[in-house]
Amino acid sequence: MANTFELIASSTVGSGGASSIDFTSIPSTYTDLALYVSGRTTSNAGQNWAPTRGTFNGSSSSWSYKGLYGDGSSASSGSSASSSEFGDVSSSLTTSNTFGNLSIYIPNYNSSTNKSVSVDFVSETNATTALSGLIANLWSNPAAITSIGLPMNAAYGLWAQYSTAYLYGVKNA
Repeated sequence: MANTFELIASSTVGSGGASSIDFTSIPSTYTDLALYVSGRTTSNAGQNWAPTRGTFNGSSSSWSYKGLYGDGSSASSGSSASSSEFGDVSSSLTTSNTFGNLSIYIPNYNSSTNKSVSVDFVSETNATTALSGLIANLWSNPAAITSIGLPMNAAYGLWAQYSTAYLYGVKNA
């Protein structure tokens, strides 16, 4: 069975940055969703990377996650029973014009059961260390997903200009 990816929408952050990257009116005609982000923040909070969160249908509640991370010299893990984690992007402390990448996959987004979300990410620094990781999220809500938000935590500034996001619908043919 072949998978077909169809671009639903894309977003490029303009001059001045953006507090969130949002996709609304997601059609229900696909089996899965795939979201690819190349991003950077305008601030840093003292580290080379900035965590991103996700919302579905405007909701930041009923989330949990478990993640595995590595930075080139050590490995760690993390989890939360009350928030999402969609990966980390490069902060303003990193080499100019370097962007972190997020690959986010959402199977069965129209089902009437809880939604799982898998994330594979790397924040680029163009230096000796970069953070990468794999994260499993769970949104404990039976609603079909009609919108996705990627709000940036105010402590890390805004999504920087030229950050991009591409949302694809996946059809099993």
